[in-house]
Amino acid sequence: MRPTVVIVDDHAHFRAAAAALLEAEGFAVVGEAEDADGALDAVARLRPRVVVLDIQLPGRDGFAVAEVLAAGPDPPQVVLISSREAAAYGRRLETVPSRGFIAKRELSGAALAALVA
Repeated sequence: MRPTVVIVDDHAHFRAAAAALLEAEGFAVVGEAEDADGALDAVARLRPRVVVLDIQLPGRDGFAVAEVLAAGPDPPQVVLISSREAAAYGRRLETVPSRGFIAKRELSGAALAALVA
């Protein structure tokens, strides 16, 4: 069974491209969201195994969303993404409850699988 994924990013074009890429590389993209509230709703409804979560969201950022998801029952595996490099976030990446970080330009099925296997 393919791992289920929800993609959270405020850019529709990126969500579509990421969904196509991950679907082609063995994941089942079951939903998407463009902001924090949409992410929390999608995860509650769809119960994905993995959430690919942009850090730079309007309103609450991906760090805040990851914290809320981790506090819930049976939390998904969160992988943070950004168009910025990891160094831009410093120690915050070390303390947030996530499986890791992937720069958007490096997103692939293999990169995601390496973090959520």
